[in-house]
Formats: sequence, structure tokens, C-alpha cells
Amino acid sequence: MGEPDAPGGHAVGPVGTAVGQAVGDIGAYIRAQREHARVSLRQLARTAGVSNPYLSQIERGLRTPSAEILGQIARALRISAEALYVRAGILEQRPAGAIVDAVLADPHLTEQQKHALLEVYQSFRRDSTGADHPE
Repeated sequence: MGEPDAPGGHAVGPVGTAVGQAVGDIGAYIRAQREHARVSLRQLARTAGVSNPYLSQIERGLRTPSAEILGQIARALRISAEALYVRAGILEQRPAGAIVDAVLADPHLTEQQKHALLEVYQSFRRDSTGADHPE
């Protein structure tokens, strides 16, 4: 008992610290995106289908949202769910160039529009350079 790997033990060391940092980072990122969109916590919670206290706890880094909740928040904020998944450590960040980053970060595009733009962009790059993946 008392060992980190024992059932009921607490995560310690670099892994525990990294997980705690990721939770805080995703919360701060969601708050920044919400403030940038000029949406109140109450409005975002209602649109995302979560409670005000739960969203507040996510933003303060006290709760770790599931991938499903992150997707709901991304849709409500009209941002890339993939960006949230990467920030939360659910997905690995894939190499992307400035154009891909700009499309994914644009809050005025829907997920479908972003996907379509990136598909066209990638097909043009493959046609002109023979590359299998975008820069």
C-alpha cells in the first residue's frame, strides 16, 4: 500500500504532473476560445449540453472532459474538435503547415467546411508535388 502502482494509489512523478498540466491547458484553451468568441460560460454550457458548474470546472482544470464532451464544446464554439483532442492528449498532433493550421483554427468555418477545404488543398498538393501528405 502507498505505492503509486497499487490499486487506489495516486499518480505521482512526471506522468501525474503531465496529466495535470494537460487538464489545465485544455481548460485554459477552452476558456480562451470562449472569451474570443464573446460567449458567456452559461451560453456555452447550454449550447454544448453541459451544466454550468461542470464547464466551469473544466475551464479551471479541475475536471477532465471526455472526448464526447470535448466534441460538444468544439461544436458549440465552432472550432476544430481535432484541435481540442490534441490539446487534451487524446490525439497526437500531426504535422501541419501554416495553411492547415489556419483552416483548422478558423472559428467561422464549420467542421464540414474545414474538411472540404483541407481535402481540396491536399489533393492540389498531391497533384503538383506528388506528396502523399500535406506540409
